[in-house]
Amino acid sequence: MGTAFITGAGIRIGSAVARALGRAGYDLALHANRSVDSLEALAEELRALGRRVTLHAADLSQPDAVDALGAQVREAWPALDVVVHNAGLYERVDFAAISRERYRTMMAVNLDAPFFLTQALLPALRAGKDPLVVHLTDIGGERPVSHYAHYSVSKAGLIMLTRALAVELAPHVRVNAISPGTVAFPENFDAEARDAVLRRIPMGREGSVEDIARTVVFLARDAPYITGQVIAVDGGRSAQL
Repeated sequence: MGTAFITGAGIRIGSAVARALGRAGYDLALHANRSVDSLEALAEELRALGRRVTLHAADLSQPDAVDALGAQVREAWPALDVVVHNAGLYERVDFAAISRERYRTMMAVNLDAPFFLTQALLPALRAGKDPLVVHLTDIGGERPVSHYAHYSVSKAGLIMLTRALAVELAPHVRVNAISPGTVAFPENFDAEARDAVLRRIPMGREGSVEDIARTVVFLARDAPYITGQVIAVDGGRSAQL
């Protein structure tokens, strides 16, 4: 079917995307930083389906590591059909407490890494078949959220990168973003806070990581005329904000 590279593939959305693309017939280059053990188990699962899988560990907050990752993936996979930038940082911090270091780390992982990895992998994408780049963004990139200033700025930049690359890399490379809503509450999430979140979602429930994964597969296989778009998969929450 094709080849795909996914960052942050060890857990949650990233692993669901890897499984969905693997089931759809894609061979996979999978990246993780802290979830390497989970990545190994995922790779064995995908290899059992007959997929070729390579594993890549890198700290995306470090420019040299990003450059090395791009070179490794390009060497292992001279042609890529799908690149999914899923890895990201998310933290709640008062604006007054955001240090330069914290700000730069957020930008490095959420914006710089997708920018420079796509740049490094552009020859492989251009060698692919109907190549697609997908950015995982957030509602905070379009509507600011209190206590998440640096995070919101990073995701706003990623949305603009999506649109800029969609224009510049057309007609051969498509670039889209997916904006997930509330997906899979953590086990220790406060019940009262959970109910408050659900009341703001027209569908009245949380989504699943599989909802995001199916959207990636749709964009890869069934959407050749869609580029430059931010697709909200959020149960309608963004429609009423």
